[in-house]
Amino acid sequence: MRSVRFYPEAWPLHTTFVISRGSRTEARVVTVEIEEKGIRGVGECTPYPRYDESETSVMAQIASAVTAIEQGATREQLQHLLPAGAARNALDCALWNLETQLTGQTLWQLTGTEPLASISMAQTVSIGTPEEMAEAALALQQKGATLLKIKLDDRLIAERLVAIRAAVPKASLIVDANEAWQSDGLAARCQLLADLGILMLEQPLPAGEDSALENFIHPLPICADESCHTIEGLPALKGRYEMVNIKLDKTGGLTGALRLAKAAREQGFEIMLGCMLCTSRAVRAALPLAAGAKFIDLDGPTWLAQDVEPAMKFHCGGIDIAGSE
Repeated sequence: MRSVRFYPEAWPLHTTFVISRGSRTEARVVTVEIEEKGIRGVGECTPYPRYDESETSVMAQIASAVTAIEQGATREQLQHLLPAGAARNALDCALWNLETQLTGQTLWQLTGTEPLASISMAQTVSIGTPEEMAEAALALQQKGATLLKIKLDDRLIAERLVAIRAAVPKASLIVDANEAWQSDGLAARCQLLADLGILMLEQPLPAGEDSALENFIHPLPICADESCHTIEGLPALKGRYEMVNIKLDKTGGLTGALRLAKAAREQGFEIMLGCMLCTSRAVRAALPLAAGAKFIDLDGPTWLAQDVEPAMKFHCGGIDIAGSE
């Protein structure tokens, strides 16, 4: 017989995050503990308002599945108990974590994935003035980052990117427009990005309005984030996107993420691996997807002033996985 415990947690953010992204001072997650035979598995999720999630709604969803989980529901059965999203992610990852401890196998072994000793990842440059963003990009490069993810809205696009490229002429850059652009002028913006050597553009248009990308000729790959949650959404992305950003909080856990990644590759999409603001627990749960990813964006815990223990071994631009699992 299992027991399930779940609760909200708040993790303080670095001052740099507060300054660059507004008055928010903490990252809020919901944690799930599943205990069986005296062994405890832990999972975590980040409720995301963009997807109509709140701490309250996620806790209610988890509560609705507790009886089934305590009676022995499997990860496969969980896929039918809850919809894809943060609540299912926390439960799914807790079940994976529980199995690693009950079996003595690593997550790599359970998923049939070759273990990695380290990974390179993007470091985020938050929205600011062109001068602020250029300064931030240079600082990250000087600390060791080689791939920078540039956050943009609908303002000062050329000015910001030109300033950043001048500051870090050799850095690899990807751009996340966060649904802020419109179809009008998109072709010119894509050409600007290509001329500046940007490697990829993420989610330029609002989800639900990306039909404008149908047969849209563009000089750099476009990645679906808000437009891609689960394997069921892949058919609508064909002919519009070349890449999908997989996040466990969207797929409803590692189980769904592995299926999405496999199907995406089979259908010709490249993979980006991302995360929300989270602790190292959430990053550990996503690691089996890293080997097949073109771009990795797992810097969520680096914005925390305090991380869960034991924390992953982050450095600017990467994670040393060996010894930190």
